[in-house]
Amino acid sequence: MTRHRLNTLKPEENYTAQELDSFVSTTDVVLLSNNGSQLFTEPDRQYKVTHEFEGFFEHYEEDGEKYYREKKAYLVEKV
Repeated sequence: MTRHRLNTLKPEENYTAQELDSFVSTTDVVLLSNNGSQLFTEPDRQYKVTHEFEGFFEHYEEDGEKYYREKKAYLVEKV
């Protein structure tokens, strides 16, 4: 049974690259992956969500300041 149109990701759960692609396309989130720029190249490859964050700090080059962004971020690793 394939899962599509996810509303959230759960830590310790596995998802296919296709599911993650659909999730990112419909949700304002950040995905961090140990697979570099190849996250979506193999639609059936499995990834495990290892961490979920409520936000993150981001540095803006224009003003040199760091700002906290309240935006979900997930760390995923190849299974």
